[in-house]
Amino acid sequence: MRMDKAETDAIRQILAGNRDAYRVLMDRHFRSVFRIAFRVTGNEADAEEAAQEAFLRAYNKLSTFRQESSFSTWITRIAMNTSINLVERRNRDLSHTAVRIAEDPSSGNGTMQIADSSAGPERVLLNSETSGLIQTAMTALTPMERTAFTLRHMEDLPIADIASALNIPANSAKQAVFRAVSKLRKVLYLVEGGAH
Repeated sequence: MRMDKAETDAIRQILAGNRDAYRVLMDRHFRSVFRIAFRVTGNEADAEEAAQEAFLRAYNKLSTFRQESSFSTWITRIAMNTSINLVERRNRDLSHTAVRIAEDPSSGNGTMQIADSSAGPERVLLNSETSGLIQTAMTALTPMERTAFTLRHMEDLPIADIASALNIPANSAKQAVFRAVSKLRKVLYLVEGGAH
């Protein structure tokens, strides 16, 4: 996928020394980069950190960007790598294993989604329990499996794009998705089975 003229012009201006032109690229791609980072990291604060780190890395390496693919593909690959690295760092950092309170992002403008007051308490509880089960199940996955699963089943990307973004062979991407689905089924089955 080729880039449009606005992105090509912005990159040319940045490389010529106009730092402000980077805002064009950030405005266009920050939301999708944040969404992918959120799905990999599992929380808003880490997703924000990973997204910002991805854009900083992209800015610092912009001179190495070969415009054979779109900036979107390139920044997505960087964002996935920064997200995976952050998750692995967090897993090594024992002080970071405390349970986080989940916050549902709304329109991405820093606001929080408030439960609908017309929804009964049972519905609100069920939604939070389901969300908790999914989060628990996702922690059973390796960062690579979580990313591959997220891109395939939440972002609906084809295996070839996932392989390219993760810089692995297509067969490895397919196996990572398969392992993720198997692990999630197993964890959710055990949790559901334990509830009866």
